[in-house]
Amino acid sequence: MYVDLLPPCNAACPAGEDIQGWLAHVNAGEHERAWRALVQDNPFAAIHGRVCYHPCESDCNRANLDSAVSIHAVERFLGDLALERGWRFDPPSSRSGRRVLVVGGGPSGLSAAYHLARLGHDVEIRDAGPEPGGMMRYGIPAYRMPRDVLGGEVERIAALGVRMTSDHRVVDLEAERREGGFDAVFVAVGAHLSKRVEIPARDAGPVVDAVSFLRGVASGERPVIGRHVAVYGGGNTAMDAARVARRLGAEETMIVYRRTREQMPAHEEEAQDAEREGVRINWLRTIKAFEGPELQVEVMELDESGFPQPTGRFETLAADTVILALGQETDTAFLRAVPGVEFEADGTVRVSPTLMTGAPGVFAGGDMVPAERTVTVGVGHGKRAAREIDAWLRGVELERGPKHPPATFDLLNLWYFGDAARRPQPELEPSARVAEFDEVVGGLPERDAAFEAGRCLSCGNCCECDGCLGACPEDAVIKLGPGLRYRFDYDRCTGCRACFEQCPVHSIEMFPEPR
Repeated sequence: MYVDLLPPCNAACPAGEDIQGWLAHVNAGEHERAWRALVQDNPFAAIHGRVCYHPCESDCNRANLDSAVSIHAVERFLGDLALERGWRFDPPSSRSGRRVLVVGGGPSGLSAAYHLARLGHDVEIRDAGPEPGGMMRYGIPAYRMPRDVLGGEVERIAALGVRMTSDHRVVDLEAERREGGFDAVFVAVGAHLSKRVEIPARDAGPVVDAVSFLRGVASGERPVIGRHVAVYGGGNTAMDAARVARRLGAEETMIVYRRTREQMPAHEEEAQDAEREGVRINWLRTIKAFEGPELQVEVMELDESGFPQPTGRFETLAADTVILALGQETDTAFLRAVPGVEFEADGTVRVSPTLMTGAPGVFAGGDMVPAERTVTVGVGHGKRAAREIDAWLRGVELERGPKHPPATFDLLNLWYFGDAARRPQPELEPSARVAEFDEVVGGLPERDAAFEAGRCLSCGNCCECDGCLGACPEDAVIKLGPGLRYRFDYDRCTGCRACFEQCPVHSIEMFPEPR
């Protein structure tokens, strides 16, 4: 019998994309069909192909054979092609007449607005920033997220009829909901407030927070930071701040982090890119004082539990500017006056499994709820919230079907798939990177994107390789045509297992014959 298993890439995607499905369309040369399948779940193919940390690739079964499929590169290819050819989203077939307010125009808010609009609801985004995009616009530097790409993907959502109001900070949520006649609200204001730490200083140079620093540079400012810059922190924001400082002319940029490389919250590829661009990372160090052009740090050592402890040994480093990148918090003050809304100990908003707060009709997602803070997680929250809001507005409970069993590597019979080296994306040389804010990583050409899509193992789902057709000694396997798979003639089938044992993707399973 046929089985449909859950591919590990699909299972790992925070945005809930059917990755295996749209890769198959790319492999068949059906690019627009692939893009339309992708945007059923995620409206930002060109953005995610650049900034997602692609957990799908970390779980890709192909990595156990040679190397993971470059899923993010194929996604970027589709997103860029859609922008180039002007592909638009399909409008909703009908209108619901219900109005939804989205507070925050970052990845989660934009995703929710997109999915709500496609479900037929009237949506308005109100955002405190001068332009929509949130941290995608003001936190991710242009060398990773070109602003024309971001603008093109946001504009496509506006073309669906989503109203976007910028420079509008929501202070009284209940009043805005009442006066605007909104039936429901989704709040996703992001984490834009930097955590602070007091550093003893005398006649010191500037100490700035990384979020304000990156936002200013993204808005066109070119702050004077001096020749030596120290960034305090070990996350992705710290890596971005250090790399931006290099592009602003800092001759030496260093990161000071109190733990080890293995313990840093930044993704390893971010740290590697920073080091390639000349950023020096000082592990097991913590800042004690900043006096003039000198920075005093203390050497740390890990105790038996892996926690850093002070040693009493100090070093002096050169620094004209210190940038604090110690994490971000969400400004949820405007929600504290809303009856029923509750908060976790860390200040995030408490939500139910449907993402609704304790206030009926007020939902929340993205960085302001307990979760990993990435663009892709935020987009996934937006999709999920839109579906929950739609169900709540219709007075029904959202149906969730059972998940298929996972398609693990040990289930596969890989005779059909030969070795095929992953196609690399072009990259600027380090010396050219730090000179400007040009995009560092390029996209794949069509030929290489198709090649990468063809490397997919189609784990757990029939790829119509004809292996079962050729292996069956009883002619019990009948081919039904492209895209229709096969039919088993059980009057001829003897249960010999020939089809099962050669199926490369484990889409055939053996079951006891009914008696």
